[in-house]
Amino acid sequence: MNKLRLIIKREYLARIRNRSFIVMTFMSPMLFIVMLALILWLIQFNATNSDTKVWILDESAQFEEVLSAQTLSNVELINQLTLDEALAEVAEKEVMGLLYIPKADSVEQSAEGAVMYSKSSFSIQMITPFELAIKSKLEEERLKNLGIDQVQFDEVTRSYSLKNQNYQGELNLKGINEIKAFMGGAFGYLLMMFIIIYGGLVMRSVIEEKSSRIIEVIVSSVKPIELMIGKIVGTTLAGLTQFMIWIGIAFVLFVLLFIGLGLGLDGLFEREQLTLGNDNEAFLQFSQQLEGYIQAVLQFPWESMAFFFMLFFILGYLIYSSLYAAIGAAVDQETDTQQFMFPIVLPLIFAMYIGFISVFDAPHGDIAVFFSIFPFTAPIVMLMRLPFGIGANLVEVWQLILSLILSFTTFLGILWLSAKIYSVGILMHGQKPSLKKIFRWIKS
Repeated sequence: MNKLRLIIKREYLARIRNRSFIVMTFMSPMLFIVMLALILWLIQFNATNSDTKVWILDESAQFEEVLSAQTLSNVELINQLTLDEALAEVAEKEVMGLLYIPKADSVEQSAEGAVMYSKSSFSIQMITPFELAIKSKLEEERLKNLGIDQVQFDEVTRSYSLKNQNYQGELNLKGINEIKAFMGGAFGYLLMMFIIIYGGLVMRSVIEEKSSRIIEVIVSSVKPIELMIGKIVGTTLAGLTQFMIWIGIAFVLFVLLFIGLGLGLDGLFEREQLTLGNDNEAFLQFSQQLEGYIQAVLQFPWESMAFFFMLFFILGYLIYSSLYAAIGAAVDQETDTQQFMFPIVLPLIFAMYIGFISVFDAPHGDIAVFFSIFPFTAPIVMLMRLPFGIGANLVEVWQLILSLILSFTTFLGILWLSAKIYSVGILMHGQKPSLKKIFRWIKS
């Protein structure tokens, strides 16, 4: 046990004292936040860029009000120009396009003759607001012709929302299941990336020691299985250390980013109030819905999610890192690992896909339950189900216990198989690995 503790300590300290480890620990979340800030800034810059400006020449004078009210595009009315003059200036200046609406005997005829001139094809996102504006004016005119005023029309087309309650009479918010599945998917994705990154570190560490022949000296005083377990646990602890630092730094930077760019709740309320205008009832409804979603998120079983996240996180990593260690022991060079990597990564990718397919629609259906118990997919799929809660008709307690038992049993079985491969493979040099040889090592 003392030797195993020394190996774990050696692997852990070797990782965290590495210069690249220290640099990437503090630089990775910063780079991620910088990239996110750049993307958000580019989106805002693109929305206000002069190249997105659209000129409007409305000779009918029927659509000026609805078109100038568009907030999705930078529009400018140029009714003092003729069509030929406007087209000539558009071609010379930094203008995305020109919307021309001819003068006609009716609004319908003006709309039929409307043309959007542009340097290139407009995207759906760009042209849709103008189509909706013209359509709203047409609807208003058609209602007038039918003798229906806007108030009557709004009353007839007033929206309807079907309430959704649980059996205890509590209101269920629409879209909350998607939010829960997304959060669970984020946890599963983090686990998958952790396994791929740090499992690869375990594999490369074994290959380096094997190629330098240092491992031959080490195994003279330490059992191969102790060395393998020490590498896995030491690397796991180093990875968890880095992971927790990442979460802390990213959270702080993420909050600062949203405050700095005005993307907080205050900014959200201001933008929504501008969008809804003087419709106080609609704004009140939006505020109540947002408050409901915030309350629902705060009521998530965060404590149990964090606890089981760590359990499945560790078990999932131990299962796959044992396989990575066995691959590292079986080969002499990292280039020889490619043939063995796909069978390891495939269950992880499959777990992500099957999780999103099954959990979004039926988080407690047969497919989701099965793959949340199956050991090779359980760490990811179960993490995607946990945000829905633990209890009757949710994630059943027996499902959690069975999943944990099977995952731990699978880890012990894979650890035994990997140890057999490891104990023979680390001393083999100059031989191309094959499945036949690996099976022979297991039997030995």
